[in-house]
Amino acid sequence: MGLYINKGNEGFRQIRNSEYVDKSGLIAIVNKTLFTEGKLSCVTRCRRFGKSVAAKMLAAYYDHSCDSRSLFSDLEIASHPSFEEHLNKYPVIYVDMTAFTSGGKKEDIVSNIQKELIKDISQAYPQVTYQEGDHLMVYLQHIVAATGDKFFMIIDEWDAVIRMYDDNPELKDDFVNLLRRMFKDVAAVSVFAGVYMTGILPIKRYKTESALNNFTEYSMVNPRNMSRYFGFTKDEVLALSARHGMDFDEMEKWYDGYQIGPETSIFNPNSVMQAIDSEFCESYWSATGSFEAVASYINLDYEGLRNDIVQMLGGSRTEVNPKGFLNDLSDIHSRDDVLTVLIHLGYLTYDRYTRECYIPNLEVAGEMENAVKINKWKGVTETLQQSRRLLEATLRGDANYVERALAAAHSDDTSIFSYNDENSLACVISLAYYYARNDYHIHREYPTGSGYADLVLIPRKNVESPALVIELKYNKDAQAAISQIKAKNYPDKVAQYTGDILLVGINYDRDTKQHSCQIERWHKK
Repeated sequence: MGLYINKGNEGFRQIRNSEYVDKSGLIAIVNKTLFTEGKLSCVTRCRRFGKSVAAKMLAAYYDHSCDSRSLFSDLEIASHPSFEEHLNKYPVIYVDMTAFTSGGKKEDIVSNIQKELIKDISQAYPQVTYQEGDHLMVYLQHIVAATGDKFFMIIDEWDAVIRMYDDNPELKDDFVNLLRRMFKDVAAVSVFAGVYMTGILPIKRYKTESALNNFTEYSMVNPRNMSRYFGFTKDEVLALSARHGMDFDEMEKWYDGYQIGPETSIFNPNSVMQAIDSEFCESYWSATGSFEAVASYINLDYEGLRNDIVQMLGGSRTEVNPKGFLNDLSDIHSRDDVLTVLIHLGYLTYDRYTRECYIPNLEVAGEMENAVKINKWKGVTETLQQSRRLLEATLRGDANYVERALAAAHSDDTSIFSYNDENSLACVISLAYYYARNDYHIHREYPTGSGYADLVLIPRKNVESPALVIELKYNKDAQAAISQIKAKNYPDKVAQYTGDILLVGINYDRDTKQHSCQIERWHKK
């Protein structure tokens, strides 16, 4: 067993000794690429989304130095036609790039990668002479010529060097050039049966072209056919919740919400398993240095970015064009760049059909709220802090308090609270009811059959509070809002899902700059 080659299957064996959600169908996708022009794959997901687990699974499956049949015999891949064809058939080179970013001089990283790999591989192939000064790829070519072996190479956290040394363009370029030398050279055709890279950021781009444009990329923005193999699906979390006596509604509230390609309900897998282990749902998100850097870009307010972030905290979505980002944290120049980084880091999720991004769940919303507090967005921070009291006042029917709270939220210190139309008003009201997401499913523009209610809050399972139907008016009066709710029978639709309902009418008068509110309890007929 080597450090980088022929590591065996111990990593995946330990994973199987723990609770394992079967993602082995990924192997069939990778098998299909072997010995083809599409054999170079790069899968990028945010932290704790199962990238390393998948890499260890692939290493165990392909590695010819071990027998992994028993590890896969009860998994999905075992029934696939390609299972026997590639099981334990290749020398596997497995490199975790984070091992090279700690310790030693950063200027030596690229040369150390080659030196360490060559030293380890030469022990596995003592019969093939290594000539001092040979490039790693030259040495691998000699091995293939002498033995006929074709390698399967796995590079975990390929972008660790890019992210760790984002202030050192020379080092980043040297590293990318090493990968180019390995995988863009015609020799790669003869050396590798397949290559599988993982990371957080997609491959660095220079102007409009990827540095390694012969790789097929599977990202948070464009996952292709790998959507369901990273993160947990709704059915998987339902099964886990039932098996461990967890409240699925709580799991969904905290960890669901990622839309990855056609999969519209993907859960953070690490947080799900931590919640099961601790028997309690809360935030298990670990903030990263990368986000600290991005938080500073948010504060620069590119093209109204600050407003977009605040609106998303209120439950809205915002359009984004992810195609211009060069996949480099030191090369961010626009609102779209920042939003795209947040998507890749998992702080936002991307709907490729509407080309919008949004905050996926309560866990991430808490981290975004922390970022707002760190950046000291005074008006927003105070609104979030008052949000709980606003909800409590609404539930007890205290319309006067609601009026005062909304007036306080309408602060000149925060541009997002400068109302321009009913949509702006709706964004602010959604943010003001931020705390409600703990106990409610919150819906903007909720379809009712006779129209759309501006804001509907439906209680989550085991929450005994009434539902809220909130209608907003601009330069009219609160009674007009209540009348519209009744006239269009908005409560009838909501009543299918809940018991008691409160009707809340809110109006903002542009001339007097005053809010008015009326709250009524709706009685089911």
